[in-house]
Amino acid sequence: MAKSFPQIDFTGASLTIDLNALVANWRALSAHAPNSECAAVVKADAYGCGITPVSNALFAAGCRTFFVAHISEAAKIRAEHQDAIIYILNGLLPGTSRVYAAGNFRPVLGSMPELEEWRAFCHADDWTGEAALHVDTGMQRLGLSLAEAASLVQEQGALPASVTLLMSHLASADDPSNGLNAKQIGRFRELRELFPNLRGSLANSSGVFLGPDTHHDVLRPGVALYGVNPTPGHVNPMRPVVRLDATIVQVREVSEGETVGYGGAWGTSRPSRIAIISLGYADGFPRAAGSSRQQTGADAMIHGHRCPLAGRVSMDLIAIDVTDLPDGKVKRGDIASLVNDEIDLDEVASHAKTIGYEVLTRLGQRYRRVYIGG
Repeated sequence: MAKSFPQIDFTGASLTIDLNALVANWRALSAHAPNSECAAVVKADAYGCGITPVSNALFAAGCRTFFVAHISEAAKIRAEHQDAIIYILNGLLPGTSRVYAAGNFRPVLGSMPELEEWRAFCHADDWTGEAALHVDTGMQRLGLSLAEAASLVQEQGALPASVTLLMSHLASADDPSNGLNAKQIGRFRELRELFPNLRGSLANSSGVFLGPDTHHDVLRPGVALYGVNPTPGHVNPMRPVVRLDATIVQVREVSEGETVGYGGAWGTSRPSRIAIISLGYADGFPRAAGSSRQQTGADAMIHGHRCPLAGRVSMDLIAIDVTDLPDGKVKRGDIASLVNDEIDLDEVASHAKTIGYEVLTRLGQRYRRVYIGG
């Protein structure tokens, strides 16, 4: 007989997702471009926040169009919402057209072979479900070339009637001074003139803030929905959505001149108190956010005070210097918060020399997810 356990939390850390803040961010983005439909990008398990609860909250708020990367992600939304519009960004995998039709998913067609396969399927199966056409304007990743797009205009029937949305993706929207933005905006404007009957979609999270020239018919915000700043260098217009907390499992006294953690990368310059929390890079917290003698690392909030990480982040544990808090203030079982209203994802990312996207999407499954609102 399987052994039953008492109803306690066996995880060392918890990720709290504020669905009300998420919805508020979607509404704020929508209000920024009132003449456009505001969709939601919920790929990568809604950037680590849970694709089902996130899409449910957004659907209840009025969002009807979702963008994902894979068929498996689309299926999770379809299981909850039969009338949601779901685009699959990574294109049409060979031989999957009938899967798209069965789920009423919309492929984002980004190459001539994809377009040809979709056109043949629609003709053979008399399928009239919709799709999007992705044309590259400067990212050099997915998408038809400008020349290939122009050739579709010349060839009668080359573009299936099921294609109703024209898309491209901005490469440098988070840097308004980058000249590539103007180049891509101009190229997309010309594409829309070639395909006047198609709706247009260009703006990602940061693109929403570049102005009306990027808005077109459908906005595609992703990371901004989850609280990452879409306007680097300026005050974040988004509300924080996630909070990452971990349990302190031990507080230890460390003498002056001792080292802490792997490699002895960080050492004490005074008698110190070190709190050890049950969280590490196996939980997705970036190893590079640790500290050394040469580099200041990220902070944690404990009892309302900022406390610096002490040494390297290890697989399951992180050391935090709590010496400046009153003796006895920090004890086993207390909570340290690594992402919160004061220490946001972008701050953690800056210490790890990466971006908020990576920090958010890497937060693993070992913690306990707590949803509030929605």
